Amino acid sequence: MALTILVTGFGRFPGVPVNPTGPLVRKLARTVRLPCVKITAHVFETSYDAVDSELPKLIARHKPDVMLMFGLATRTRLVRVEALARNVVALLPGKLSQRHTIAPGGPATRAMPAPTRALLAALRAAHVPATLSHDAGGYLCNYLCWRATEIVATAKGPKLAAFIHIPPVRFGARRRPSLGDLAHGAGRVMTALAAAARR
Repeated sequence: MALTILVTGFGRFPGVPVNPTGPLVRKLARTVRLPCVKITAHVFETSYDAVDSELPKLIARHKPDVMLMFGLATRTRLVRVEALARNVVALLPGKLSQRHTIAPGGPATRAMPAPTRALLAALRAAHVPATLSHDAGGYLCNYLCWRATEIVATAKGPKLAAFIHIPPVRFGARRRPSLGDLAHGAGRVMTALAAAARR
């Protein structure tokens, strides 16, 4: 069965002029080859409007079976597999909007529709330092997580949606993975997602 995996990243945002998730997802689309899997990459402008406008169009155009989303976590050295989307929203990192919630009256959290422990194992098997996370923050990464869970719940979109936070990429720095390391681990993650989607 042929599958389509949509991989997404973000552009720059305040304080981060270069976001490595953009180069990462483009590298994945160019270099990862999986049997009977089409990989499509997209980089969101770092704004709520971009997510709300572009995500439905991407789903309609590509009809992905799986979404694999990447975001940058500037204060971590580990790759983080996000297990939950939280019903909170911020205008900028650390600054909640007046609304405070993505879905007023909705649940406090929603589980990410992905085999998170299998993805964690895939990263570790690729020798990428990784951990499971239950806090995707309050900014756009978390917002995209939440919107992805909503789309999967409609049964009109992908079957699975996973979100992975990566640390800043420092060339030559120890204790932090390189872009190549991250791409290798992400390839293992996509293999695990494709297998789960076919079950």
